[in-house]
Amino acid sequence: MAEERISPLRARMIEDMRIRGMGEKAQKAHIRAIKDFAAFLGRSPDTASPEDLRAYQLHMTDTGVTPSTFNARIVALRFFFGMTCGREDMKRYMQFRTQPPKLPVVFSVEEVSDILMAATGPGLKYRAALSISYGAGLRAAEVCNLEIGDSASMLIHVEQGKGRKDRKVMLSPSLLNLLHDWWLEARP
Repeated sequence: MAEERISPLRARMIEDMRIRGMGEKAQKAHIRAIKDFAAFLGRSPDTASPEDLRAYQLHMTDTGVTPSTFNARIVALRFFFGMTCGREDMKRYMQFRTQPPKLPVVFSVEEVSDILMAATGPGLKYRAALSISYGAGLRAAEVCNLEIGDSASMLIHVEQGKGRKDRKVMLSPSLLNLLHDWWLEARP
């Protein structure tokens, strides 16, 4: 299989992202956004003018790009022009789109109980995982990486969560009892 040849400009941007300490997914998203901009331009993105940026933003608006995707692409362009190209002046021609805030769906106690009881599988494993995810507000990867620690403090220590950050989360007594029952059953 032939390898894709990387342009010096892309290699420089990848180096800049590594220096900044960006994660692999963020790097891929930034590269994808710049590729999209280059495809729109039909030429190298470092040759873009303020009018080209304006036309690209109008293009994204007209094609129905969601505000979150629009803003992610603007962040990538700001990084590209600011860090990789050294053209800080281009940032003032980029606008973020506002997103109307949406209220989260809040389940009733009965609905949460029904969801947790519907968790099938061997023993308490999946019910415990869903309970800790919902009850402590943890992400799936954070639940998978939990380790047994000191329960006396009634805190869950999440190591290297989203953004490779550590944090502490409250542990409820009922959740502690469920986790204890699961541990006695499975001895993981």
